[in-house]
Amino acid sequence: MSDGATIDGWTCPAPLRDQPNIVMGHGGGGKLSAELIEHLFLPAFRNEHLEGLGDAAVLELPAGRIAMSTDSFVVRPRVFPGGDIGELAVNGTVNDVAMAGATPLYVSVAMILEEGMPIDELAALARSMAKAADHAGVQLVTGDTKVVDKGHGDGVYINTTGIGVLRQGIDVHPKNVRPGDVVLVNGTIGDHGMAIMSVREGLEFESAIRSDTAALNHLVAALLEADINVRALRDPTRGGLAATLNEFAAAGEVGVVVEERSLPVQRAVASACEMLGMDPFYVANEGKMVVVVPPDQAERALEIMWADQLGTDAVAIGEIVANHPGVVVAKTAIGATRVVDTQVGEQLPRIC
Repeated sequence: MSDGATIDGWTCPAPLRDQPNIVMGHGGGGKLSAELIEHLFLPAFRNEHLEGLGDAAVLELPAGRIAMSTDSFVVRPRVFPGGDIGELAVNGTVNDVAMAGATPLYVSVAMILEEGMPIDELAALARSMAKAADHAGVQLVTGDTKVVDKGHGDGVYINTTGIGVLRQGIDVHPKNVRPGDVVLVNGTIGDHGMAIMSVREGLEFESAIRSDTAALNHLVAALLEADINVRALRDPTRGGLAATLNEFAAAGEVGVVVEERSLPVQRAVASACEMLGMDPFYVANEGKMVVVVPPDQAERALEIMWADQLGTDAVAIGEIVANHPGVVVAKTAIGATRVVDTQVGEQLPRIC
């Protein structure tokens, strides 16, 4: 690490700076994560491509621009309703590249395996990854495998890197959002997080909750090919919808207003959240994206999403405003408003 990667100069209030060791919240997508990135990783690795802090970096090459993203997957349990860690790893990396407006092409895969993991289970995960890659239209082109002693892992951890290409003129970034823009989501929120949590807690509901893990690149391509002026895209994974909207507000120096009644939430997910004392705003998703478009293109963008199986429940949930820059507020069903801040730590650890 460079001399800049130190907590001595941190100005954030306690308890954020009073963490000498890594805690689970540092991986939760909230304020602890942001502090770690801003004060440790950025000073150590700072470069023009990393400065944007997007899920994928856009790179200028002689042959054109590419988007590149890397991610690691440690979800517990490894197999869950609606998916598994292998499918999730491919879809998650494809989505991160697609959120930069790029067409994903290639993925690398590195696996950290624990001694004693059944070969049959690993083979099933490999098949799941291959199926997910085929559906997304990407190739798994390189990889690595390491094995750690029994008791020093959790079966398997997966690291992936994805690369995609961008068409000329594509510029998708949260800094592009403008007052008046409309905020869309392509479907119900909180499905993945509650699917994981229901397994961990042994919860049963009238209708089973399944993860929404899916590759969104084809849906993104449909919007861009229709010349929709997509200002910003994000898949609200860790930290949920709240983290994504706050990222938009901060990057664009704008406010965000969300109509809480407009949020698409499955009844079983809402029940699970209520039972566990959780807010759907903060629950992770793995097959959802937040799209910001100009107001005159919102209806057309929704029509395009409705035509895709991953967008049948797409809806407008709010708008970008000039008021309260950097702050996200939700209008409640009773007409009040509440601030939707980014969480400090981890609501659901080991979610992806």
